[in-house]
Amino acid sequence: MATDVLDGNKFYLQKEQIIQDLDEDYEYEEVPVDDDIEVEEEEDLDAAVRAIQEKSQDEESKIRKESIARKELSHRPELIDDFMRNFLVKMGMMRTFDCFQTEWYELQQKGLLNEEDVDVVPDIYIRNQQLDNEVKFLRTERDRFKDAAVKTKDMYVKLRKDRDFHRMHHKRVVQEKNKLVTDIKRIKKHYSSYEPALQQLKNKYEVAMKEKMLTKLERDRAVGQVVGLQSTIKSISTGGSSPAKEHTGMTSMSFHSCQKGQEMFVDKDGRGPSQRALAAARSYSNTSKYFFEEGKRHPNDAEFPIDTRVNPLLSQIKAPPGHLTRTGGFRLSNTFQAHSLAVSGVALHPKKQILCTTSDDNSWKMWAVPSGDIIMTGEGHSDWVSSCDFHPSGTRLATTSGDTTVKIWDFGKAKCIHTFTDHTHAVWSSSWHTCGDFLATASMDNSSKIWDLNSLRCRYTLRGHADSVNSIQFLPFSNILCTSSADKTLSLWDARTGLCAQTFYGHMHSVNSATFNLKGDTIASCDSYGVVKLWDIRTVSPMSSIDVGPHPANQVTFDPSAAVLAICSNDGTIKMYELATGQVTCLVGHEDAVQASVFDKSGEFMVSGGSDYTVRVWS
Repeated sequence: MATDVLDGNKFYLQKEQIIQDLDEDYEYEEVPVDDDIEVEEEEDLDAAVRAIQEKSQDEESKIRKESIARKELSHRPELIDDFMRNFLVKMGMMRTFDCFQTEWYELQQKGLLNEEDVDVVPDIYIRNQQLDNEVKFLRTERDRFKDAAVKTKDMYVKLRKDRDFHRMHHKRVVQEKNKLVTDIKRIKKHYSSYEPALQQLKNKYEVAMKEKMLTKLERDRAVGQVVGLQSTIKSISTGGSSPAKEHTGMTSMSFHSCQKGQEMFVDKDGRGPSQRALAAARSYSNTSKYFFEEGKRHPNDAEFPIDTRVNPLLSQIKAPPGHLTRTGGFRLSNTFQAHSLAVSGVALHPKKQILCTTSDDNSWKMWAVPSGDIIMTGEGHSDWVSSCDFHPSGTRLATTSGDTTVKIWDFGKAKCIHTFTDHTHAVWSSSWHTCGDFLATASMDNSSKIWDLNSLRCRYTLRGHADSVNSIQFLPFSNILCTSSADKTLSLWDARTGLCAQTFYGHMHSVNSATFNLKGDTIASCDSYGVVKLWDIRTVSPMSSIDVGPHPANQVTFDPSAAVLAICSNDGTIKMYELATGQVTCLVGHEDAVQASVFDKSGEFMVSGGSDYTVRVWS
């Protein structure tokens, strides 16, 4: 220990040795993949001190060079009287300075000063003054180096703690990774053991379905035989020869057709044995849904129409000349700001040139197209309105919202006539049945619902998707429903039974929209990575796949001729895909994501809505 006394102050300098934390014995766990992490070299305090010393030596050498440069100038020795004057002025002794001046000049005039008294000041005084200045400078440098050493020590301690933390974190991550790798291998092995069982179950299912169909045919044939025999016995018992013969002939003809599997005997209400059995099974399996506590059906429940009708629009639709190049013919003809927030959905009136739009501003509006004049505004939802759909008669409108409700608006009464509240999460989409008695909705609660507008209740809840159901659509003049879901699948449902008839697999990301073409033999779907797929319903297989990403595709829409597919993209464009040639043309106009689009019945113009608050008419 050393003690230094300067100007009455004591400074103690004590030498301490910092023990370096060497981790030569630290064992790292081997990582099975190439994820080696280089360990940084330890910060050495001695190296830091040496760096500071080298910096100070550089500064001292610079100062010496400057002093040497100054010494090269001619130095004039200081006289005693000048030294005294400077000293008194420096010490602030001005009265003594005045007395010295008076007395010094007086003695000098009288000649009483000796030659050695007025000579230059001895070098020792000047040297002492220089040493004093140097001592002050060295004290300043010492304090500065001391502060730097303290900061360096703190930094060293902090870096060492950070190093230890990262080492511990790295070790934990490696252990978790090795555990996950082991779990994945075990799961893969476990999954591979299920493959034979799944294949065997699939084969059994196919065999069971074939046997079921054969049994069904046998049952229908037996029922036909029983009905024919009963009619023959009845005609014989009545004794009417001619009517009996005519009736017997008709029965035998129907029985012969049933044997061939081409036609089934029908009763007075137009339903055959299969339809009657299906109705009985549906009523039995859904007793809790369809019956009151008294055991009776709701008296106002509507009946689903027979699913054998032909779409009358097919004979009215004619492809325009050069329809294969129609995608390049659309041009932006009108633009108007529809809402104060993003436009989420658009729908055209089935009979008039009227457009309905929904928005995130909690409202829906009706417009005259293509002029863009506003007709009506509807407010009532407490959250964003996601979609709308006109009733087939055009007198009502269904809207869905993020407030989990579905509202039915009557234009004649100019108000909301009913609100369905059975969904538990946001409702994305809606679709009217062609008969106008049923409405289907898709929700974020992983389910879809079919509402009866006569009894004002939920007739069916379609469960089967494992994630949010993003869109739903009735096939026109049919009881078939198509849904798309965030679980990457599409499903076909029978609205009469609420059962899933078929599921389409192939998308790798969330399916945002799916739609039928007018013929009903093709489905188009799009997902959140811009992949669009066309599906053949008859073969339950994909027909083609188009990648228009990487931006998400929000909606797909067929034109009336089913020759062109409009794809609404998040990049602000509408991709027009020609099914015959595979050509893709972009319609540029929106300044933000395009959320929805709809074609006119004649295919002469198209309307789109986007997140830029605008509606654009393309013709």
